[in-house]
Amino acid sequence: MSVVLLPGFMLDAGLWDEMAPLLAPLGPIHHGDLFQDETMQAMAARVLADVPGRFVLVGFSMGGFVAREVARMAPARVRALVLVATSARGDSAAQQARRQAIAGRPAGQAFRGMSRGAIARGLHPDRAGDTALVDRLRAIGDRLGGAVFLRQSQLARPAFDTRLGEIACPTLVVAAAQDALRSVAEAEELAAGIPGARLHVIEGSGHMLPIEAPQALADLILDWVAAAGA
Repeated sequence: MSVVLLPGFMLDAGLWDEMAPLLAPLGPIHHGDLFQDETMQAMAARVLADVPGRFVLVGFSMGGFVAREVARMAPARVRALVLVATSARGDSAAQQARRQAIAGRPAGQAFRGMSRGAIARGLHPDRAGDTALVDRLRAIGDRLGGAVFLRQSQLARPAFDTRLGEIACPTLVVAAAQDALRSVAEAEELAAGIPGARLHVIEGSGHMLPIEAPQALADLILDWVAAAGA
């Protein structure tokens, strides 16, 4: 068995630096490539092409949208699915307008990196002033660059709520109690729509659960996979 980790918007394998060693008992770790494609379906197809056999699939935030597609496209390949700080809701009108505005920018406009304010909003209030953590997350965005920013910013995120019943594998939904970007209500909707899904809320963390609460999240996943017999 192996583990496939899918990062969120403008994040890469660095998101999982603390968690990857903790999840190693489940098997080899693979990091999904969400940087080259322009649709969720194409990203999911790339994940399936890059990783052999069956695996435990963990999707964080935007990666959770892709993880759902992977589980829908190849149900026999996904032994267990973990959806972290994500949603089945589609883009709001404001998010659609923002995507259209980004698409309309001049092609040569320079990428100036993720703003510190935007990064801080994704953290627990007690960590919003953690300069080292904000710098770490900003450096990941800088590493990915403007082309990935444009590609991921323009990625359509249609509502998936009516299709949650298509997910047939054991599923764990994880939310952060102090997440300002993805609410506990959104996690509850996911868990209610996926047959047999389990919901767990982690206290004391903002949106960036894999970095803010890696031990708690890893322990939860390990215990749940063992109990699910995946």
